[in-house]
Amino acid sequence: MGCSSGCGTESNGIPNGCNNNGSCGADSGCNKLTVFDWLGNMNLPEGQSTFPVLEIRFKNSRKEYYKNVNNLTLNVGDAVAVEATSGHDIGMVSLTGELVKLQLKKHNIGFDSEEIKKIYRKAKQSDIDKWKEAQALEVDTMYKARTIALKLGLAMKLSDVEYQGDKSKAVFYYTAEARVDFRELIKVLASEFNVRIEMKQIGARQEASRLGGIGACGRELCCSTWLTDFRAVSTSAARYQQLSLNPLKLAGQCGKLKCCLNYELDSYLDALKEFPEMDGKRLQTKKGEAFLQKTDIFKRTMYFSYRSEPDVFIPLNVALVKEVLEANAKGELPDDFKVAFKETNKIKVIEHNFENVVGQDSLTRFDKTKNNKQGFKNNPNKNNQHKKPSPNQQKTQNKPVILSRIDDQKTNNKVQTTNKNRKPHHNRNKNDKPNNDANKTNPTE
Repeated sequence: MGCSSGCGTESNGIPNGCNNNGSCGADSGCNKLTVFDWLGNMNLPEGQSTFPVLEIRFKNSRKEYYKNVNNLTLNVGDAVAVEATSGHDIGMVSLTGELVKLQLKKHNIGFDSEEIKKIYRKAKQSDIDKWKEAQALEVDTMYKARTIALKLGLAMKLSDVEYQGDKSKAVFYYTAEARVDFRELIKVLASEFNVRIEMKQIGARQEASRLGGIGACGRELCCSTWLTDFRAVSTSAARYQQLSLNPLKLAGQCGKLKCCLNYELDSYLDALKEFPEMDGKRLQTKKGEAFLQKTDIFKRTMYFSYRSEPDVFIPLNVALVKEVLEANAKGELPDDFKVAFKETNKIKVIEHNFENVVGQDSLTRFDKTKNNKQGFKNNPNKNNQHKKPSPNQQKTQNKPVILSRIDDQKTNNKVQTTNKNRKPHHNRNKNDKPNNDANKTNPTE
């Protein structure tokens, strides 16, 4: 994955950074466990040479330190050939300068330690081609090695394979719950792949960091992006944060407790120092004993309930709880607490009123609507609500009582008497509308 924020290299070979003041430490782009050199834009004092030790990054999160004995001009992102136990390996420069001193101090590595090997040269094109050929063999090698391990009946899981840059050695990373005798496995793998075999056992968290993935929060795993040290996580961290002890929710993809449980633990511990300890304690009042139901750290509120009314939650401030405890210690009983609220299992339904800002048509525009008193249908469009219907629509929509075609003389007489009591048509207001067509001339008469 390349850098989309402007990572690149200037004409002089110095990385121009991600549009910031420092040098971009992203070797081959914005990848996981990248380093930002915040001292990259600062010049050394006169007479002081650059620190000769460089940090080299290999596959996944493996990083080692090498000496630049030949005083090569190396920048972040350069491919170099470095010393290995046998042969040479190919890696990428991930950090240079004074920050390497801090990294050595952090990992307790001395400057004259034997762990620090040499940098041979910048990688040639032939070295890089051979290195890419070795990387292309890693996936097939891992699948074949898993099949061989299953045939031998070994209780182990091969998670990753890493070839050395010169294709003379392969490191197999595996996880196992108990000790595994893999001497026979090494013989079979050496004869199958014709390389030297090295087995390295890693933990479940290291395996998750090498494989990567998406966490429950929707982001990439912390161990595969920026987290470099794995601290112990206990269930007490979940208790202090008042989380339910559900192993399915508290465990990560590695099967262990999530590392993010430790992120806010210190803040919770500092906040809990203000709360009184209620281990087995009760608040004694004139009404009876009140026991602790729950604690709201953010609101600094403690909820108590009487034994006779366990469903009634009484919210009390931390300062008030301390006063009651001090009064109980002196043998005093305060009055009954005022019930603030009563919790129920009812769920409040929030109704959301959405506006038609897009201008979409109504979903009920094809439904049949009932006729209204004005004689025309309800139109969802506000602009058409006050329009008068056409004469044809009025005839079809109105359903007058058909009396003109009835031959009964009695009915005709009744219609004529009703028409006499009505006002003439020319005296009506313009807004008045006829209710029926009974006053029309009978074509049969």
